[in-house]
Amino acid sequence: MGLTIDLAALAANWTALARQAPGARPGAVVKADAYGLGAAQVAPALYEAGARDFFVALASEGRALRPHLGADARIFVLSGHMEGQGLDGLIPVLNSPEQFFRDRTLRPRGDFAIQLDSGMNRLGFEPAEWAAIRSEALSAPSPQGTGPALVMSHLMCADEPDHPANAAQLRAFRQMTDGIAAPRSLAATGGILLGPEYHFDLTRPGIGLYGGEPFAGARPVVTLALDVIQTRSVAAGEAVGYGCTWTAPRPSRIATVAAGYADGLLRALSGKDVPLWAGERAVPMVGRVSMDLITVDVTDLPEVPQALEILNARQGVDDLAALAGTIGYEILTSLGPRYPRHYLRS
Repeated sequence: MGLTIDLAALAANWTALARQAPGARPGAVVKADAYGLGAAQVAPALYEAGARDFFVALASEGRALRPHLGADARIFVLSGHMEGQGLDGLIPVLNSPEQFFRDRTLRPRGDFAIQLDSGMNRLGFEPAEWAAIRSEALSAPSPQGTGPALVMSHLMCADEPDHPANAAQLRAFRQMTDGIAAPRSLAATGGILLGPEYHFDLTRPGIGLYGGEPFAGARPVVTLALDVIQTRSVAAGEAVGYGCTWTAPRPSRIATVAAGYADGLLRALSGKDVPLWAGERAVPMVGRVSMDLITVDVTDLPEVPQALEILNARQGVDDLAALAGTIGYEILTSLGPRYPRHYLRS
């Protein structure tokens, strides 16, 4: 039982997204331990599929990942050059003049990338800052000669194709970067799906690799099967779980299952009749989600299995997220360390 990650499906999703942008070099976002699925296993599978550019959030993530990838793999650190962090074998994505000057002082010939703020107001050089430093940045010494290994920005509404912010950010990015020799990157998963004008030289697929929206063509990557600890008979009118929020409307059979909000099953799922699966049959979760346990009404099953699935090909991370009022990213990255992880490689 536990969390099963289909690495073959993940690699197939990477290949499919790469084909959506045939003129760009396809990278892979593996931050947050590959969205909770295990970067030490996920990144090598993507490397075998052909990925050579990997993106993490923190230098510590990059240092942990470096031994698992070939020497030709590039690992970009999206938080940039933070004070006191080791960057050997990594490429910081510099986000401000302060980071640029720190990096050039401490790593005068080290590889670096630049992030520009094209309108998200989160990370990156603002247009005026970039205008002031652009010439110096593009001529700075680096292992490839001069200039950054990559100049990138990030879209804030790429999962909404008709949102006017997409075109506005594209214009801003072009205004800041047209004419430069360095490779450019704007598109993550949603940006890839917006079309060729967003692709530039390198793409950064993330959530689509892991089976999430907005990549509707993604193959399912994750199956989560939860152990049944105990079953019990409950009389009509008896309550189940904290707060007496669910009362059996009939004589019922209740399974207590080994997972809770400490394992990423958000408490917001309480009272939502979340389906769990016994083969082809769905049965509802009842009562509140507690720290380590949930309860499931298995009355209509002829036989209670040893485990029930809550994530599978029928109910993906976005389906579960919709029931919780959140997004698939949060479901994936919340899956806790207590699940044994099993990796399918073919």
